[in-house]
Amino acid sequence: MNTIKFESDKIYGFVEKECVAGYLPKANAAMEQVKNGTCKGNDFLGWVNLPSSITEETLNDIVETANNLRARTNVVVVIGIGGSYLGAKAVIEALSNSFAYYDNAPMKVLFAGHNIGEDYYHELVSYLADKEFGICVISKSGTTTEPAIGFRLLKELLEAKVGKEEAGKRIVAITDESKGALRTLANNEGYKTFVIPDNVGGRFSVLTPVGLLPIAIAGFDIKAFVKGAKDMEEYCLNTPDNIAVQYAACRNALNDKGYGVEVLANFNHKLHYVTEWWKQLYGESEGKDGQGIFPAGCDFTTDLHSMGQYIQDGVRMLMETVISVENPNYKVLIPTDTDNLDKLNFLAGKNVDYVNKMAELGTQLAHVDGGVPNMRIVMPNISEQTIGELLYFFELGCGISGTMCDINTFDQPGVEAYKKNMFALLDKPGYEEESKAIRAKLNK
Repeated sequence: MNTIKFESDKIYGFVEKECVAGYLPKANAAMEQVKNGTCKGNDFLGWVNLPSSITEETLNDIVETANNLRARTNVVVVIGIGGSYLGAKAVIEALSNSFAYYDNAPMKVLFAGHNIGEDYYHELVSYLADKEFGICVISKSGTTTEPAIGFRLLKELLEAKVGKEEAGKRIVAITDESKGALRTLANNEGYKTFVIPDNVGGRFSVLTPVGLLPIAIAGFDIKAFVKGAKDMEEYCLNTPDNIAVQYAACRNALNDKGYGVEVLANFNHKLHYVTEWWKQLYGESEGKDGQGIFPAGCDFTTDLHSMGQYIQDGVRMLMETVISVENPNYKVLIPTDTDNLDKLNFLAGKNVDYVNKMAELGTQLAHVDGGVPNMRIVMPNISEQTIGELLYFFELGCGISGTMCDINTFDQPGVEAYKKNMFALLDKPGYEEESKAIRAKLNK
């Protein structure tokens, strides 16, 4: 039984309830296409039944591998880009102590391969120089530029530090089952490996070893995480007009009314990278064929002091979806102050979260009054179980929403444009004609 709730009552001043109801049959039909494998891009629907198909044996293997790395190291660098790191980053950040990296935490999970900043790599290599570290490298091909550069740098550092044999025991590769540069290297060097399923795209891969191994390395309960996703899968695939269907129907109805930008906002800073993961999931899935709702993200109340002005009074093209966490994991009371110079004694004795909840409600009312349709996703707390539910809900909502627009939700042809230009500018072998053409264009 799912514990995530979806509320849409604050959109009906902007779109008629009957209008949204009219989108539900289309959303349910899209849901059936995703469920039955008849939608566009159906070669990449392995994520749909992934939670219920993960075996106990696989989970135990992942946990054992994580424990082996934890025993040999105190830092593991996860190398990947896009969906190969954002899902794990989202879950780990949501569940971690916010200040764990500032003390002697028993295990740190760091990330590389998601950028090509030279200063970043200098600082990372300097940090790792005196650390017992390992590597989890994630790449289907092993030739994607950003993670390939990161792996080359850190592999060299690790082998120089501990020797080739020990380095081989500290490197885990998550890659293609049988082909590609990383698979060849892993076989040659004897690395422990896990497989990226052929029918699961990167941005839907958080429930494969791509996400599960880093989460387990960080010390979190991947079995509870998978159970949350499985509960949401079973509910959504067997319940008409489930919350994923409702969400897809609402956002498409609003888009057709001219609200073409969706702001995903949270009132808990631990969910920042959930928003970043969501932005990739929806942006890369829906932004094609001249279509798609533009995904933006805000952390409240922080961004109410920056982006809040635009959301309140800017161009009326925004819809807002708020992730609300009902119960924090800890309680902090606001104390009384004798001088009361800040005039906050009226809050003395109240929980910090009470103030946060009133800020959330006040923001919702203000934004709706200002012309922003508002949806709300309610989580009972932040835990492995509820994060698993949330991420699967968003994945299914994305598949339904894209299918409603009759697009292939699961490819990303636009991503290749920058790569082609970059390779031409770098004079990569095989790109000689493109290099000539682009340099001629630049010299005009």
